[in-house]
Amino acid sequence: MALLERHVSDGIARIVMNAPERLNALSNDMLAELTDALNDIAQSDARVVILSGVGKAFCAGHDLKEMQAGRQAEDKGADYFASLFDSCATMMQLIQSIPQPVIAQVHGVAVAAGCQLVATCDMAVAAEGTRFGVNGVNIGLFCSTPMVALTRNVPRKAAFEMLTTGRLIETDEATRLGLINRAVPAEDLEAATTALARTIADKLPSAVRHGKRAFYEQAQMTTEDAYTFSGGVMVANMLDRDTDEGITAFLEKRKPDWA
Repeated sequence: MALLERHVSDGIARIVMNAPERLNALSNDMLAELTDALNDIAQSDARVVILSGVGKAFCAGHDLKEMQAGRQAEDKGADYFASLFDSCATMMQLIQSIPQPVIAQVHGVAVAAGCQLVATCDMAVAAEGTRFGVNGVNIGLFCSTPMVALTRNVPRKAAFEMLTTGRLIETDEATRLGLINRAVPAEDLEAATTALARTIADKLPSAVRHGKRAFYEQAQMTTEDAYTFSGGVMVANMLDRDTDEGITAFLEKRKPDWA
């Protein structure tokens, strides 16, 4: 059985984690498959990506059984753990560096590195009642790498409470904190996520690609540097042939003829 299922239809790429017996844990193989899929999609004509999982959970984090097996090495697993967390960080950063927006379609639970995955995606839609947490502290492992994504999504005090208590939150609180965009009834999850993806896929792809790159780059800058940088991005966007056509079509009250 393939760990990932991939589908592309009408500009929307779907990546489906398919390890329900392990709650779609981020094993070494799963991380490798996700990295390959994202790299392939980055070079494709897909305009937006939906990431989901099958079974009871979206993703329950790292594979603890695999991690414990890694301790059998002579160095007690030090090299293995360093490689695992490096691979995970590479995959997470790839989500934000590929040109297409990535939407998490979340259900069941998203905990530890699974919560990190939700926080890393550009947007997230969840089924009502989904639970989120960075609960590694409950078993003696502080979620230090999930913390990186979490603290870039939710207020610091809320993040710190989640990290130090291991408390799980549900969709109403996750929406209020900004971890997810919205929650919908479980039966509407796929349709609602697809509708969001369709809205984005119908925009001018080059404009969205300019925008995604600029969104993350400017967020790391001072306000002054961010304006200088984003002004250059606007210039490049304005010089795009299809942007010219889009503005002209708007002024002429017609649909744009985008290449």
